[in-house]
Amino acid sequence: MKRNIVIAVVTAAALVGGGTATALAVAGDDDDTTPVTRTDDDRDDRGEDRSDDRDGDADDGAVRAAAPGGVTAAEAITAALKHTPGTAVSAELDDGSWEIDVLAEGDTWHTVRIAPDSGKVLGAQKDDEDDAAEVRAALKGASVTAEEAAKAAAAKGTVVSVELDDDGDDKGWEAETRASGGDEQDWSVDLKTASVTPDRDDD
Repeated sequence: MKRNIVIAVVTAAALVGGGTATALAVAGDDDDTTPVTRTDDDRDDRGEDRSDDRDGDADDGAVRAAAPGGVTAAEAITAALKHTPGTAVSAELDDGSWEIDVLAEGDTWHTVRIAPDSGKVLGAQKDDEDDAAEVRAALKGASVTAEEAAKAAAAKGTVVSVELDDDGDDKGWEAETRASGGDEQDWSVDLKTASVTPDRDDD
């Protein structure tokens, strides 16, 4: 017996209000049909998928926007010390600028703000800190500066802060890095060898 092949194509006009167009194709033997239906809902779903992709790109942009500009922590420290000579004790990316704490001669403290995109000095002010003696004692015999500690920690990620930890027996530099995905990690940098190890106090 010859096989009968029936091909029917039905195109429905857009429904009033819904705007749904349906195409139905039937092919095969007398008792074998395979319907294929496409609706506006399918197109809406694909539109939502593209929208989700765009939202993901926007989130990535937000992460990049939150990351430091072209000026590294080490470069910010160098710029701050050129403006205010002394010993850099900490550097932190805060409120859109680098803030560098400098212990100058006469045990006076200064905070120098550096632009993260240009390295220019945005401002400087004298602070009323009174722990100069403790800081100098902690740095006695140290051979690694804050700038060098920042450079060492940069091998682990983008450095967003570095500061002197002068508490207890394990004195050293503490550095915080940010990965490209936004994850942050704390590190300890040895005052004499500049070796970088995970901070044991980091949760």
